[in-house]
Amino acid sequence: MSIVMTFRIALKALNRNKMRTALTMLGMIIGVAAVIAMVSLGNGATSSIEASIQSAGTNIINVNAGNFSQGGVRTGSGGANTLTVEDSVAIRNEVRGVRYLCAGFNSRTQVIFQNQNWQTRIQGTDVDLPLIRSWPNEFGTFFSSQDVQTSGKVAVLGAVVRDQLFGEGEDPTGQVIRIRNQPFKVIGVLTRKGQAAMGEDQDDAVYCPFTTVQKKLQRATYIQNITVSAESAGNISKVADDIAALLRVRHKIMQGDTDDFMVRTLEEMASLRVQATQTMTYLLAGIACVSLLVGGIGIMNIMLVSVSERTREIGLRMSLGARGYDVLLQFLVEAVVLSLIGGIIGIGIGFGFAEGLTRFMQWPTAVSSDAVVMAFGFSAATGIFFGFYPARKAAALDPIEALRYE
Repeated sequence: MSIVMTFRIALKALNRNKMRTALTMLGMIIGVAAVIAMVSLGNGATSSIEASIQSAGTNIINVNAGNFSQGGVRTGSGGANTLTVEDSVAIRNEVRGVRYLCAGFNSRTQVIFQNQNWQTRIQGTDVDLPLIRSWPNEFGTFFSSQDVQTSGKVAVLGAVVRDQLFGEGEDPTGQVIRIRNQPFKVIGVLTRKGQAAMGEDQDDAVYCPFTTVQKKLQRATYIQNITVSAESAGNISKVADDIAALLRVRHKIMQGDTDDFMVRTLEEMASLRVQATQTMTYLLAGIACVSLLVGGIGIMNIMLVSVSERTREIGLRMSLGARGYDVLLQFLVEAVVLSLIGGIIGIGIGFGFAEGLTRFMQWPTAVSSDAVVMAFGFSAATGIFFGFYPARKAAALDPIEALRYE
């Protein structure tokens, strides 16, 4: 018997009892739809987590001033003043794998605009900061390389500072604020970022060229920190080691002596990303297995009933020359057709459900082609796996006993 004829017989047999066929497919439809919807929800959640962690900077390396000792007295972290602008230039030019870099010098003081004032952090940084943090402006622009070179008195406000000095949602671009009685022109406002990985509120700060903070506010010749963004999260450790080795040479630190700087990475954030992705994957795999298992059991149950009801038909076919292989193939094809049709309908419903979650509940979803292929493949595999036993049972019937069956 040809495969085309087998499919025609299978479709005709399934069409005899439309209600039972529909109810049998319902388990597969629900299972596949659940897989598509949950995988899309998981992908969307994972993408959202990835974006948040990337925004925080999993590939960021922080180089900070370290301990300084004199006369047996140790000043602790940040006490050394040996970190220089030349160190940051050397890191950019000599360490491979560095994508972005900005030197930093921070302070904390009162910021004044007319009759309003606010105690906040003055973060001296460089033009690469928005690129490192993936941080766009809400109003205006970030300062330029020219501002850094000339120690320009320009300021970019965090959203919290803007709200306190000018009012929530206002555009203060072009206004002049005072920092330690020195006028600074506001050239932009950054979008809200929230809390950083280290705990500080990134929106509660004023961002200025590090040269301005260094020379005009603090009157220092050194810098406090260097923020480096590696080209990829995979080579953070190597880049960090190379930076440390370079600074030891530049600072003439002998082997065995304590470093006067600290190199730190956000490896915990990277491990969090891996853990979150793995947990989501295991959860979705469990849901997929349970859903498809239920649908497969339903198909097996109905196919066993179908074999019992069609025993005389099987006996008649075998007495007319049908082989056991033909009978097995017929019932196996019926099971596969049930699961595939249910799988196709389930994929469509899963797409619709995912779109509904995004549109009406604002949950991020992302339906990948891998999820569709996986769901379709599982539905076919489920039909073969759970349809084989009933088909094998039908093929093993004795023709004479089958013809006698009432």
